[in-house]
Amino acid sequence: MPVEAARMTRVHPSPSSVAAAKARELRDSGVKVLDLTVGEPDFDTPDNVKAAGIAAIERGDTKYTAVNGTAALRRAIIDRLHRVTGIQYSDAEISVGSGAKHVIFTALMATLSPGDEVLIPAPYWVSYPDMVVLNDGTPVIVRCPITDDFKLTPARLREGLSDRTRWLILNAPSNPTGAVYTRDELAALAAVLEEFPDVLVLTDEIYDEVFLGEGRCTGLLEVAPQLRDRVLLVNGVSKTYAMTGWRLGYCAGPKPLVAAINKLQSHMSSCPSSISQAAAAEALSGDQSFVASAAKQYQARRDLVADRINAIDGLRALAGDGAFYVFIDCSGVIGRRTPSGTVVDSDDAFVGYLLEHARVATITGSAYGLSPFFRVSFATDEETLAAAMDAIADAVRQLN
Repeated sequence: MPVEAARMTRVHPSPSSVAAAKARELRDSGVKVLDLTVGEPDFDTPDNVKAAGIAAIERGDTKYTAVNGTAALRRAIIDRLHRVTGIQYSDAEISVGSGAKHVIFTALMATLSPGDEVLIPAPYWVSYPDMVVLNDGTPVIVRCPITDDFKLTPARLREGLSDRTRWLILNAPSNPTGAVYTRDELAALAAVLEEFPDVLVLTDEIYDEVFLGEGRCTGLLEVAPQLRDRVLLVNGVSKTYAMTGWRLGYCAGPKPLVAAINKLQSHMSSCPSSISQAAAAEALSGDQSFVASAAKQYQARRDLVADRINAIDGLRALAGDGAFYVFIDCSGVIGRRTPSGTVVDSDDAFVGYLLEHARVATITGSAYGLSPFFRVSFATDEETLAAAMDAIADAVRQLN
């Protein structure tokens, strides 16, 4: 008798987790690997945030909290959103979960029925399509080529929408490309969405403070507040404050949708960690100097990677204005042969070649729905990045 439910045959393990596991296995066997797979800041959680978590433990704040989070954290989220975006949310429009991934999954579970479609621009974060499938929805993938800077255009949005569309997922800054939309680009997308009033929009803004351009990152609702009654804004503390292990995410959106998310959470996890909530409240409301300092270092790393990649014959990188990834076009090496005579016939093959011959771990573009590309994370030190770029350049030179 099968152990897994039938739905499990429709999904696969996270490709980024699989790639990271392969790199870890090689390291454990004594092989030195330059790992550029993991989207996790190499910085430590800021001291004031760690202190807030420790203080919560010491004063005994180690019990269940309200399903939608502590009052202190909800207030910090509301204040942060108002401070950054100018949008004023009420307490009933906020939900807190065990990471942004948990929040997104719960939102889809609360809203999708069989036959519902979810529009997902590609390249996409690897978990979106499987989350949709696990919740009985149908992913509709819209390819966004490098010629459009990997961004969704109004024409492609309109073409992908139908009377079955339940959600559009818009992730910016983007994982895996770092793409960020301008105000004009967001306004043009909003104009199309106004023609489809039944479509919900999930804006995944987990990287909004990892912004490497001029000024600050602008979200959809700041440009199109008229969409507020159908936009779920998702964010968290993992990327901005180097708090991946604290597992704390949140969302802000229409009251009925947030109420449904909270109802599900009451049966799934009861509430997020009380200690993580105390730390997150401090992260959002306390000293923000870490955010700017980290962004400056990420910017230098991005420039290092993009400049070095673009100097390699056959590879091309766009330097995105957000997140800590570069999505690299490797079409120029497809068809070449490795020193052993094997044809590099896909981005999967090229990524395998880099791991085997250069000992550089990356993630294939096919995992993100767009080939032939591969993703590198620059959330690591510049010495490691420089060594990895040297190794990639040498590996490419050996192709013929």
